[in-house]
Amino acid sequence: MKFFEFFIIAMRSLAANKLRSGLTMLGIVIGVGAVIGLMSIGRGAEASITDVYQGLGSNVLYVQPQNPDAPGLAGMSPGFTQANLTLKDGDAIAKVPGVKGVAATSENFIEVSYGDQKSVSVIDGTTPSYIDVYNYTLAEGRFITDRDVLRRDEVIVLGSKTTEELFGTGDALGKEVKIKGKRFTVIGVFEPKGGAFFGFSMDGVVVIPITTYQTSIYSQRTAQGDDTVQSIAVQLDSPDVKDAVISDIEAILRKSHRLAADEKNDFSVVSQEQVIGMVQQITGIFTIFLGALAGISLLVGSIGIMNIMLVSVTERTREIGIRKAVGAKRRDILVQFLLEAAALSLAGGAIGIAIGWAMAYGISNVDTGGVAIKAVVSPDIIILAISVSFIIGIVSGIYPAIRASRLNPIDALHYG
Repeated sequence: MKFFEFFIIAMRSLAANKLRSGLTMLGIVIGVGAVIGLMSIGRGAEASITDVYQGLGSNVLYVQPQNPDAPGLAGMSPGFTQANLTLKDGDAIAKVPGVKGVAATSENFIEVSYGDQKSVSVIDGTTPSYIDVYNYTLAEGRFITDRDVLRRDEVIVLGSKTTEELFGTGDALGKEVKIKGKRFTVIGVFEPKGGAFFGFSMDGVVVIPITTYQTSIYSQRTAQGDDTVQSIAVQLDSPDVKDAVISDIEAILRKSHRLAADEKNDFSVVSQEQVIGMVQQITGIFTIFLGALAGISLLVGSIGIMNIMLVSVTERTREIGIRKAVGAKRRDILVQFLLEAAALSLAGGAIGIAIGWAMAYGISNVDTGGVAIKAVVSPDIIILAISVSFIIGIVSGIYPAIRASRLNPIDALHYG
C-alpha cells in the first residue's frame, strides 16, 4: 500500500468524525496560536528597545552605579546599587579627550498637569548636552541652557505626546504646567521621535534642568552629601576612541570615589553594543518564558490526540482485523495511525499559526495611549510552530499506532 493511499484513508477517517477531530485539534490550535502570539510580543519588545538604542548612534557610553558584590545584571539594577554619581563626575568626564558631549541625567515618572488636563510622563532632569546625546530635535522653542542649570530655573521642554495630551493642537510655548505643585514654564517642544522603551513612548518625556530636579522634584545624595545623578551618557567623537575613553573614565571615577587599588568599581561603563546585548538577553529570557507558558497548551493538546487515537483504535478493531486478514502488514497499520495523528496535529498547527499571526497583527495595530505594542512574527517562530506540531502528532500517535499494529487479526475480527 502506497503512502498516498495511507494519506487518503487517514483523511477519510478524520472526516468521518468531524466534530471529534475538530475538538481534538483545539488544544493544538490554542497552543500554537498562543506560542506565536506571545513569542511575537517578546520579539517585538526586543526589536523596539534595540531600535531606540541604535537610534542614538554607535558612539555612546553609559556610566551608572554598580554594586560590585551583586552578580550579573543585578549589580546594575537600582534595588542593588547605591547612588554615587554626581554632576562633578559628569564635568570631569566631559574633559576627557575624545568626549563630544556628556548628559548627566536622573529620571522618574511624574504627573504633569495643565488646567484639567493631566499626563503621566517620564521626567528627565539633565544638562544641555542631553538633546544631542539622546538625539532629540526641537519642533519649536529652545532647550535648557547652562544658565538654566546654574540658576535652577523652573523651565521645561515637553515631548510631542505629552504636549498633545496637555494642549491638544494648541500652542504650548510660554504656558505654565504644574509638577508636584510647582509651576514650570514651557520653553520648548520636541519633534516626534517615535519608539518605545519597555512599553513607554519616547515622546512621553519632559525635560527640566538637573539642578531643578535635584532640589524641587526628587532629592537624593551620596554619603558625602552631594546631589546625585542616576546615569551619565557620554557621546564620543568617534567609535575609535571608545577603549581609551573608557579607561580614562574608570581612572577619573575611581579617584573621585576614593577606591583603593584592591577595591572593585562601584560604577559601570558600558558601550552601546553591550547595552543592546543586555537588552537582548533580558528580552530573550522573557520570550522563552512566554513560549514555555504557551507550550503547556501544546502538552494538553498532545494528550488529547493520544486519547482520541486510543479510542479510534478500539472503535476500528474489526477494521484492523480485516486489513490484516487481506494482507496488510504490521508496518502498514503503524504508518496509518501515525499519519492520522500527524494530520490532526498539523491541521491544528496550521490553524493555530493563522490565529497567532492574526493575534500579532492585531496587537501591532493597537495604540495604547500613543504607545504602539509591536509584535514581530519571525520565520523561525513559524518553523518552530510547524515542527512542534508535527513532532507532537508523531509522539502522541506512537503508542496508539503500536497498539493497533500488534492486534491479533483473529481476535480483531471477533471483536464486538
